[in-house]
Amino acid sequence: MHENRHPKVEQRIQAMTDKGWWGEETLSDLFAQAVTAQGERVALVDQPNREALDGAAPKRWTFNQLSDEVDVCARALAKLGVGRGDAVVVQLPNIAEFVMLYLALARLGAVISPVPVQYGRHELGLIAEALNPVMFIGLTQFQGKDAAQAPKAVQFKHYVWLGPKGGADDVMLAEVMDESRGDEETPAVNSMANDIMTVCWTSGTTGTPKGVPRTHNHWMAIAPATYESSKMAHGDVLLNPFPFVNMASIGGFLLNWLRCEGTLVLHHPLDLPVFLGQIPSEGVTFTIAPPALLNMLLRNDELMSQFDLSKLRCIASGSAPLSPWMVQGFADKYNIGVVNLFGSNEGVSLVSGLEDIPDPELRASYFPRFGVEGIEWQASLASKLKTRLRDIATGDIITEVGKPGELEITGPTVFDHYLGDGPDNFDVFSEDGYFKTGDLFEIAGDDDPPRFYRFVGRSKEIIIRGGYNISPDELDALLAAHPKLVEAATVGYPDDDLGERVCVFVVPKPDHEVTLEDITGFLREQGLAVFKLPERIEFIDALPRNALTKVVRGQLRERL
Repeated sequence: MHENRHPKVEQRIQAMTDKGWWGEETLSDLFAQAVTAQGERVALVDQPNREALDGAAPKRWTFNQLSDEVDVCARALAKLGVGRGDAVVVQLPNIAEFVMLYLALARLGAVISPVPVQYGRHELGLIAEALNPVMFIGLTQFQGKDAAQAPKAVQFKHYVWLGPKGGADDVMLAEVMDESRGDEETPAVNSMANDIMTVCWTSGTTGTPKGVPRTHNHWMAIAPATYESSKMAHGDVLLNPFPFVNMASIGGFLLNWLRCEGTLVLHHPLDLPVFLGQIPSEGVTFTIAPPALLNMLLRNDELMSQFDLSKLRCIASGSAPLSPWMVQGFADKYNIGVVNLFGSNEGVSLVSGLEDIPDPELRASYFPRFGVEGIEWQASLASKLKTRLRDIATGDIITEVGKPGELEITGPTVFDHYLGDGPDNFDVFSEDGYFKTGDLFEIAGDDDPPRFYRFVGRSKEIIIRGGYNISPDELDALLAAHPKLVEAATVGYPDDDLGERVCVFVVPKPDHEVTLEDITGFLREQGLAVFKLPERIEFIDALPRNALTKVVRGQLRERL
């Protein structure tokens, strides 16, 4: 995946390098520096109930121990044929071996493509076809259930498993690593800063799930957004309850943990009492949580009183608008700063940090207008990014307060293109290189020039349920084959706990009765991930469509 770059990518590498925004540092370099400086410090800690996830005892590794395991893992993967440029799909919960695999694959110059544990046969099939990976690494069992059935149905080229051994022919990572422990030579670091490090998966701005390749330099550029905004410091203890599959975890935790040379505490899937208990037991200084969870915790004094939060300085949040009441409440009650993040796998990185926006209520509602002439911020990203709003109807650049427009962004954090050679690879960029995010903002503030953006909504129809992007186009395409339906369309509807849930509008065939169970059962048969399943059904005589016959989802949401 590192060869034959598009000429536009080569030009961008040269431009970013000339400006000093991209360099030569890789994930392997960061790890080596941390090991040298803090070898005996506890580096990586599993959640205490890990055994309930995959049957293994929780790991607790120092940097030296982790370094040894990464070396052995790199030898084992190389023995299995993984080399520079090879893509490996990894489907794991947040366990120590997931982090080990990031580091081992980076050392080999291979590409890790992390996918949520919820992904089923449908999603894994799309990924295998688009990525052509050399290997799949996953669990045989997850939370007591068979986790191997869906990936085996996809027929990846090679499988490597963690967890209890199933069949006699299963290749188990622990066994291959044990066989490699006596090997003397570990493969040399074989990655460079402009090599692809990850391919994460997103619904993007065009509806269809697609891969987002990101290089080491892309990740190095975006990590400071969380590091600076949250006032991270050397030796910090970071608790990550978000899956290690996207921007929040990789950019917010993996790289910043190494920058801090501190301790990374793992958690996920969310078990609230365990999560809250890890904060005092591990001395956590920074974590992340969705807005709905923070709202609930702030209202629950009895629950919060059971845990010592005195070392917790900062919580990051995002994926849905933050409540000013909540951000102010954590500051007043617990002296904890809540940082407001707006990001994407493509590299969007708006951050309302503790220093740039010290007022908690302002921090909840507004984002800095990074890269706008005449406005200065303390965040180092502000001088490297450029942002603007464009009127969707006219294409004009918006400069007045209160007028919604699509956010466009350019800079070293932004990806180069989607995986493959699809027509939208460069269509999502403007002629002068700005990424068209599909997110609607408006300019806000009383200063001259106004200093803030305020999130308004999405110009595209992506549903965000519990922090996961769901493409309604993907669901609609699957439901088009439902035997009882004339047509169907899905939309998101507001939910206090998850931000949004999925509603399906259906037009049944004459003399056919359709239930929500009919819909979800059909989608399950297609191997769709459970978190994408509709939770509400509405009946309609015909779907509203525009002159181009496209479904007008806005009218469907209004009906709700």
